[in-house]
Amino acid sequence: MTTEIINDTVEETTTRRTPRKRMSKMELYTKRFLRNKPAVGGIIVFAVLVVFAIVGPLIAQWDHIESDFLNITTPPSSEHWFGTNGAGNDTFAQVAVGLQRSLMIALTVSIGTVVLSAVVGAAAAYFGGFVERATLLVIHFLMVVPTFLLLAMISNSAGGDWRVISVIMILTGWFFPARVIWTLSLSLREREYIHAARYAGIGGMKIVLRHMLPNIGSLLVVNFTLGLVTAVMTETGLSFLGFGVKAPDVSLGSLIGSGAGTITSAPWLFYFPAAALTLLTVSMALIADGLRDALDPTSAAGGRA
Repeated sequence: MTTEIINDTVEETTTRRTPRKRMSKMELYTKRFLRNKPAVGGIIVFAVLVVFAIVGPLIAQWDHIESDFLNITTPPSSEHWFGTNGAGNDTFAQVAVGLQRSLMIALTVSIGTVVLSAVVGAAAAYFGGFVERATLLVIHFLMVVPTFLLLAMISNSAGGDWRVISVIMILTGWFFPARVIWTLSLSLREREYIHAARYAGIGGMKIVLRHMLPNIGSLLVVNFTLGLVTAVMTETGLSFLGFGVKAPDVSLGSLIGSGAGTITSAPWLFYFPAAALTLLTVSMALIADGLRDALDPTSAAGGRA
């Protein structure tokens, strides 16, 4: 009996002294993110919207540019699930294609903006001197330029091509995040590992890309997610005013703009694309908040690790 008690005590002591497996950063971030219920709900809604954008045009009974002249401005029915517009176009197909186009623009713009702002901001902080002064001069000049008017004029002259719109949105939207990245990179350039890499003969841009940017990766992830929201809202505003995507191509903004004039006589033309836009922006905003809380070690929203 005494021997069994001693053995049990030794086993308990060994168990207590056994070191716990160290959690990786990805596991830690994932665990903190999954504790944020609104963020998880945002991911679910966003995934459903992405599936709808991909599968919707394939299961639609009509093409988004095909006209059904026997059903002009008809409410939702078994033949046209979201109704039709004044030209007989199927609203279900148009909302699916419009959501797909808005997502493509948002992804293109957000990726381009994050990459350009990260490289320019971090490089300006690392090299300093004339490079830093010239970069800040350009950034401060662009910050006072009415970019929305510039966007409207260029996109309108380009005929509403979404590719041109994406490029212009990147060129007019990189300087705000670049200013933030430059500020954070000022402290990074004085770190010991940066000095060690410089003394080892590593090139300046390699140091920026391999040593500085990975250390602000959490900020870049949050900027990317918030950039999706900003890009969608900017494109929606342009298309709503008639300066964005133009027929026969469609986006959520152009659909909302055309449906706003018939909100009393044909409300489905406005409410369906408006609901898709609302779900898209709200879900991305929730995901961005969840990522920010999960990546920020000082945030209490993600709970204790």
